[in-house]
Amino acid sequence: MGGRMGHGTRDKILIAAATMLGEDPTAKLSVRAVAARAGVSTGSLRHFFPTQRELIDTVVAGMYTVDLPDDPMQDTASPPAERLVACLQLLLAQVGTGESARGYWRALHAAYVASPPSDDAVHAFLAHERLAVHYVERWLVRLRDEGALAPGEPGHHARFLLTVVNGLLTERALPGDLTRLEFEARTLMTAASAVLRPASSDRP
Repeated sequence: MGGRMGHGTRDKILIAAATMLGEDPTAKLSVRAVAARAGVSTGSLRHFFPTQRELIDTVVAGMYTVDLPDDPMQDTASPPAERLVACLQLLLAQVGTGESARGYWRALHAAYVASPPSDDAVHAFLAHERLAVHYVERWLVRLRDEGALAPGEPGHHARFLLTVVNGLLTERALPGDLTRLEFEARTLMTAASAVLRPASSDRP
């Protein structure tokens, strides 16, 4: 009985931490904040996760197997480039535009740029980064299996695409007008084309 109850507490902690990350990708997942969100004591949390790093690693590892809702890559009726662009737009949509994007960058700057980040903060950032690479790489492996991916390592292609996405996220936080969104779509299509085989070389 006690084991089953303990397992429930552990799940509550992981769900609370994953929810906090979903709401704010820069969340540091402090023991006190996660315990409060989960409705458990800090002592209970430390029983399952003695360090902040163990908590972050467990939460991120669990997210590796989560499928994004309405994943555009599943829509095989659409051309590979369109599907890949739609997937990258999902990443952009998580940050939003205007004030939402500015809030994201303020949090990112405060957490990692304004002053030297702690070892735990660096660990959290790198864990988030690996998760983002994993999601994009998973999309690219699907395209490779279909024969649509250009030669090269999916991991390298994934980091290139994320560099483009990060640049567009920066622009979203800067003053601009609606024409920027059209440019954004074209930029994503250019980036997708760079990692895919030309459509004319697709097998019939």
